[in-house]
Amino acid sequence: MSRIGKKEIILPSGVSVAVEDGAVMVKGPKGELSTPTHPKVAYAIAGSTVSVNRLDDTRVARAQHGLRRTLLANLVEGVSKGFSKTLEVIGVGYKVSTQGDIVSLSVGFSHQVEFKLPQGIAAKVEGNKLTLAGIDKQLVGETAARIRRVRPPEPFKGKGIKYETETIRRKAGKSGGKK
Repeated sequence: MSRIGKKEIILPSGVSVAVEDGAVMVKGPKGELSTPTHPKVAYAIAGSTVSVNRLDDTRVARAQHGLRRTLLANLVEGVSKGFSKTLEVIGVGYKVSTQGDIVSLSVGFSHQVEFKLPQGIAAKVEGNKLTLAGIDKQLVGETAARIRRVRPPEPFKGKGIKYETETIRRKAGKSGGKK
């Protein structure tokens, strides 16, 4: 039995879960999200807990058991607390700013890079740190990855856009000695 799949999901106050039309709908104080169901997995809602059970012991059912439980747990956490990712812009003259739903990046190119945020993602800038927040974990992570892709950190000076928790393995430059 999947260790993750057999854990029950405890619903915080103000969060409700409903299974309808091949999708699991989760409503909470921050918004509403849904994820598709799988025919090999059943959802049991009892009071303030939700459990995910597989219908048989096939390979597909075992694979989907833990996945569907984790997806549902992420939806519950998203509509109750939300998710955030922080990016750091490192480099001399590198700047980041926001204006509405557009993030402007000055990262060493001859032009500023304008990045339009998808609906449901909010950005906040504090110095050289850009914090993205939203209720959909997958969308927050994908948006952060797409912004990081504009100028990934390089290993020699460490310049670029990196996650706050990421460490950059630095390389030594040229030795400068004659042969």
